[in-house]
Amino acid sequence: MFRSFSAAEVTRVRRGARMVSAVLAIMFTLSVTTAFTPATPTASAADCPDIEVVFARGTDEPPGIGKVGQALVDSIKTLAKKKSVRSYAVVYPASWDFLGVVDGANDASARVQATAAKCPKTRIVLGGYSQGAAVVDVITTSPIAGVGFKSPMPPAMTNHVAAVTVFGNPSARVGQPLTTLSPLYGARTADMCNTNDPICSLGKDFNSHVRYPESGLVKRAAQWAVDHV
Repeated sequence: MFRSFSAAEVTRVRRGARMVSAVLAIMFTLSVTTAFTPATPTASAADCPDIEVVFARGTDEPPGIGKVGQALVDSIKTLAKKKSVRSYAVVYPASWDFLGVVDGANDASARVQATAAKCPKTRIVLGGYSQGAAVVDVITTSPIAGVGFKSPMPPAMTNHVAAVTVFGNPSARVGQPLTTLSPLYGARTADMCNTNDPICSLGKDFNSHVRYPESGLVKRAAQWAVDHV
């Protein structure tokens, strides 16, 4: 079961959402030339799945893909019965220091690029929940490096990323859902916002932010992903 937010966490989430929006805005205005070498995936070319879900968990969740990510992967496996599915948990702090978003962006981008290089026929589904959605925002909207982000995805990655699914996306709260924010990936994105979730809308029901699996939006996003792979 998901727990409710405490008053202190509500305050930190609000502050964090504002910070994430600021980071995304800066990403559009700065450019540096720092080189970054993508990590090499552990799977061999002979062990390439049909689908790989690269997912960034939400704030304060333990390492892994998180509850929303696991629900998404489970739904994709159910819907894509004849396809092999592998998941990758984006490595980043997911702490209350929301500047750690760029760490997740670097890792997620490196993973996508490495998987595309080693498993060119694998269809990649990008996903993120809450702060993890902001991680996905960065790598799908920032063609340049900056503010600690060292690994922009080349445009050629659009040939490998079949679908994008984000939940409780902070940028949507300021009127910039990923569907419109990303020129390259917007058309293949399902940007899911639960009713009255204040992280992605002007609503005030903080508990709705932790009810994505129960809301049915995860299953809808999984269907979207399977339809695009």
